[in-house]
Amino acid sequence: MVSTLLRHSACILFCLLALVSIRGTSYAEPEKKAPRPNIILIMCDDMGWSDIGCYGGEVQTPHLDQMAREGLRFTQFYNNAVCWTTRASLVTGLYPRYPRPHLNLNMVTLGEVLQQAGYQTALSGKWHLGRTDSTHPVYRGFEDFYGLLDGCCNFFDPYYRDPKYKRGITGDGYRFFAKNTTRITEFPDDFYTTDAFTDHAIQQIKTYSKTDQPFFLHLCYTAPHYPLHAKPKDIAKYKGRYSAGWEALRNERHQRQLKMGLVDPRWKLPARDKESADWEQDKYPRDWQERRMEVYAAMIDCMDQNIGRLMATLKETGMDENTIVMFLSDNGPDASEPGGANPKQIPGPKEYYTTCGPSWAFPQNTPFRRFKTWMHEGGISTPFIVRWPGKIQADTLTKQPAHIIDVMPTCIDLAGTNYPETFQSRKIIPVEGKSILPILKGETRTPHESLFWELRNNQAIRQGKWKLVADRTINRWELYDLEQDRTETNNLAAQYPERVAKMKAAWQSWSEKTGLANQKHQRGKQIP
Repeated sequence: MVSTLLRHSACILFCLLALVSIRGTSYAEPEKKAPRPNIILIMCDDMGWSDIGCYGGEVQTPHLDQMAREGLRFTQFYNNAVCWTTRASLVTGLYPRYPRPHLNLNMVTLGEVLQQAGYQTALSGKWHLGRTDSTHPVYRGFEDFYGLLDGCCNFFDPYYRDPKYKRGITGDGYRFFAKNTTRITEFPDDFYTTDAFTDHAIQQIKTYSKTDQPFFLHLCYTAPHYPLHAKPKDIAKYKGRYSAGWEALRNERHQRQLKMGLVDPRWKLPARDKESADWEQDKYPRDWQERRMEVYAAMIDCMDQNIGRLMATLKETGMDENTIVMFLSDNGPDASEPGGANPKQIPGPKEYYTTCGPSWAFPQNTPFRRFKTWMHEGGISTPFIVRWPGKIQADTLTKQPAHIIDVMPTCIDLAGTNYPETFQSRKIIPVEGKSILPILKGETRTPHESLFWELRNNQAIRQGKWKLVADRTINRWELYDLEQDRTETNNLAAQYPERVAKMKAAWQSWSEKTGLANQKHQRGKQIP
């Protein structure tokens, strides 16, 4: 009896040891799922493709340059050529819809999707998509908002208005600046929007670092959008830097871009834009013209300093390794001069209101043609830098085309969630962007079959290497091979009439889908 019990006990012990052995090799406990990354999406305003150092510029941007060295730069990333349409596409993953507003209830925002997925969400800076109950950021997925609900403002005092100007120094009267839904009309003496937006963003990061939830932070600078306002100490860095003029600056930037591999040496550098003056024959005071660009550079410089503060906060709070940071601009540089060029308006101080104008916008876009609101490459191309430690190969370039509508599906992938068919019982327009996560991983992504643009009857469509574009002042379609000629100097429309007809038809179909074709004021009309 005893021997039988001993045999059974030995057998049971052997089986237990075997089971432990098997579990220790073939059936190891699975690793804990990696935490979802925090997401920071930084957008600046009216900045040219070549303005920052890592895209060929002379402006001192060491922190953005470091982001590029530690991450990935896109050479063919597109926006919508103007503030509000770009912002609408960025937060919805959709092309703009007509009629306005561009943010409707049949759209869902990045803030709403990520908030529903368990992310903490905040917006710091410019919104410009409305302030009603259906368009205000705090009602569209952002738990905390601090910044500007309008398109631009005085950098030193957003509520400042000079009585000499009928419409106010910042356009249509007083600007709407707020903390959540509470309007702010008084600002301290040392206030500067770029610093204030960053202060708020930093505070949010510090708050979020004390929780276990991931966060989504959308930081939208108004720099370097007009009015040209900057701190004296930042302006001083660039005193005399632009004495050679805009044509020399464009050539200088182009040479750097060639050395960096950003542009193809086969692409011709286009002639000076028709709206840009000859530097040697320009009618305005030379010191005033130089000052415009000095202040513009100082505004970008200050923004870069603040991005450096933001990145330092990520490290200080231990959030750096699990945070993906993206940086881009909402459109190309602005060539407009509201009220006309006026040398009595001194660039820099809060009491004055001026812009860079078309002559300086010309080199800000090196090597491309045209500016903000136009559909040539200068109007719709943006720097795009993505940094994600340990996930993105450092100091890399990609020439794969992508578009701002791709940001929404990318963030959805990063958050491990899905784009909803309905939201709060509302049926939602299906997302039109495609995730760029494969590109971030170093893979080749199947590109969009077509990309589309329209603004003020400037129109464009891109299919593969081909781009069909129409300038409203010329009123005809032009065709370019962007592999051979991304600077759009050799119009091939006459050589490929069948391709032109096919691409025109695709653009027209898209314009009908988005409601553009039904708009008045010639929007969506068929250009010959």
